[in-house]
Amino acid sequence: MVNIEIPKHYTASPSSFSGTPHLTINRDATVDLDSSNAFEGPEKLLEVWFGPSPSALPECTVPGGLKAVSSEVWKDMLDIVNCKVLSTVESEHVDAYLLSESSMFVFPHKLILKTCGTTTLLCGLPRILEIAALLAGFPHVQGNPHKSIATAATPYRVFYSRKNFLFPNLQRGPHRSWRDEVKSLDRLFLGGSAYMIGKMNGEHWYLYLTAPNTVLTPPATPNGRETETQILEIPKIMAAATVNGLKVDEGQDETLEILMTDLEENNARQFYLENASAVAEGRYFQRVHGSRPNGQSRARLVEGSEMENVHISGNGITNGNGYTSADGFDVFSNTSSDYSDINSDEEDLIPAELTTEGHALGTTVSETCGLADVYPTSKFPDARIDAYLFTPCGFSANGVVPAPEGKTGTHYFTVHVTPEPHCSYASFETNVPGRQTGRQTAEVVEQVVDIFKPGRFSVTLFETKPDVAEVESLGGDLDALAAIKSLERQAARRSARMENIRGYRRVDRIVHDLDGYDLVFRYYERDDWKGGAPRLGEGP
Repeated sequence: MVNIEIPKHYTASPSSFSGTPHLTINRDATVDLDSSNAFEGPEKLLEVWFGPSPSALPECTVPGGLKAVSSEVWKDMLDIVNCKVLSTVESEHVDAYLLSESSMFVFPHKLILKTCGTTTLLCGLPRILEIAALLAGFPHVQGNPHKSIATAATPYRVFYSRKNFLFPNLQRGPHRSWRDEVKSLDRLFLGGSAYMIGKMNGEHWYLYLTAPNTVLTPPATPNGRETETQILEIPKIMAAATVNGLKVDEGQDETLEILMTDLEENNARQFYLENASAVAEGRYFQRVHGSRPNGQSRARLVEGSEMENVHISGNGITNGNGYTSADGFDVFSNTSSDYSDINSDEEDLIPAELTTEGHALGTTVSETCGLADVYPTSKFPDARIDAYLFTPCGFSANGVVPAPEGKTGTHYFTVHVTPEPHCSYASFETNVPGRQTGRQTAEVVEQVVDIFKPGRFSVTLFETKPDVAEVESLGGDLDALAAIKSLERQAARRSARMENIRGYRRVDRIVHDLDGYDLVFRYYERDDWKGGAPRLGEGP
């Protein structure tokens, strides 16, 4: 018989082996989860580096760095942020936590936390500094008792960013305004820089970052100077980033973020439970009845839905990412087999997991909408997607993408969708290097945008680059200079290609050098978009 239940104590894919990510599901956190009120789609994004790279951790750090910290400790920290862990994908280089409100990624040397809705992300930052000091062994100082921090690790760098909120009046804690968020960060760090990127009367994006080797703010700063937010509207000449003090592997550091609003309603419908359940049911019955010579499919199909790449086996249901085991449901198995032993008395029953929110329908959606094809297993055989579909709508997914054979490192991508028409929003973020995909950034953007068909979207691209002047000052190695020039030419070609995203017109472009990073912000509107001015929600 077919069994697709997730075992209560399920912790790993039966096909797991060394180097392959595996899954842990928190069943308690998924009970009665409802996305009805999580309508503030734009996320708060925090990235805290405690070392320059995984291979350059301070000597005092415990083996594994932040990855050595138990999941229970991180769950307690997330209680402060007001979100829960749904499931975890563990791999050699990164642990990916799928949350009730977005995602968290833990590397040995850095933590990335992304939360939506009315979560209080910055309230968890002091605890993160404390955990890094006490449990991961990073260099630290005694904390500020007035901030309830016993000990605080000194970060290498800190980045905090977000799009302008649609409903800022509903935010809590320090997130009621950008100014309050900057004040909160200034209380912890000296010398931070705050920016507003984009049009004051249009779509814009906020960024706070610290310089390399961040210094914590001393306890007694009652009259400290408030960091002034710089408004970046006029495109600047792209300058090469300095390499002094930057991370060892920064030449490999790039982050692409696509923030989409006003999703096309037919595309947004894919992320409703009712629609996804109907599609899953149709695919299920098609395979069950298609396996019998005289069988007739009784699938209830949603108009325009796809029903391919799913296999029903005696071990369970297997799809493009794969999921099943003899004991239950596995979203990570990449195997399939025949399904000749399905019990005829049960073939007409719809498995409960295909009619209720959870990982099963999340996996279905990730396949049918095209998300699973962004980093396909044909090119990244160890890539894994952990996806969840909410009630009555809403979708979250984390992807863990180990480098192809012959390369090192594991990267990530994350997707979050709020499909309701009055506040529709989707985000896609990844640090998978373009050189590993064999595709230009514009091609990835076009593939992602085609899934959602937003009326408008913005793209931010962070990249670190070596500095020609720095190399010349160190002796001017000709091979190094030639390599840098080649990288600059490639970047110029990628930039030119980004000016022409199929079906969209580029409205805004801002380029800025941010202390070692080139940041490029672009804003697009669909060619046939007639939706009027952006819904700002929040001013500068």
